Amino acid sequence: MSETLFISGIDTDAGKSYCTAWLARQMMDRGLSVATQKFIQTGNTGRSEDIELHRRLTGTGPLPEDADLTTSPVIFSYPASAQLAARLDGREIDLSAIDRSRELLASRYDALLIEGAGGLMVPVTDDFLTIDYVTSRRLPLALVTNGILGSINHTILSLEAIAARGIELKYLLYNTHFDSDAIIADDTRGFIGRYIARHFPSTEILEVPSIK
Repeated sequence: MSETLFISGIDTDAGKSYCTAWLARQMMDRGLSVATQKFIQTGNTGRSEDIELHRRLTGTGPLPEDADLTTSPVIFSYPASAQLAARLDGREIDLSAIDRSRELLASRYDALLIEGAGGLMVPVTDDFLTIDYVTSRRLPLALVTNGILGSINHTILSLEAIAARGIELKYLLYNTHFDSDAIIADDTRGFIGRYIARHFPSTEILEVPSIK
């Protein structure tokens, strides 16, 4: 059975696209066939720049399912939260299209990584958040964090929401790309690691190396 994993971040610029590609490459190097899907893409027309980044970083080139947008079934032109971008384009967000793409990709590949849009609490509609999609589809999660000042607060808030909804947190992906202040980064990594050990003992912490 295919493994499907939703990848979210502590905020919009946590480095989800890079970490999604990095994790996909690790799985490929173990001999698995891996596809990535963009949950909802905003700020593009007719293409997903995040999917294109995944392909460049993994070195696979385009997948067959990229051509018909199976890997990015919902795209809006304005670079904003999903619900605002949909409203500005005069369209509704078709969750069934996202589900159909997810199910198709999962049937064709050993593993499917779905990159979210922004953080867990980004609204899809006024009464449906990204975290609600993860919960309702019972998807295990990988959370991307980093060592930027303030990320401890954002990380713990995300972890509290994950725990409250009973979501399986498979990975905590620590993105080292933003470790510009060694003192803050070391403290952040240590604090989050201790928190995970206490509250999510089965979660694996993976350090994602910076782009060379």
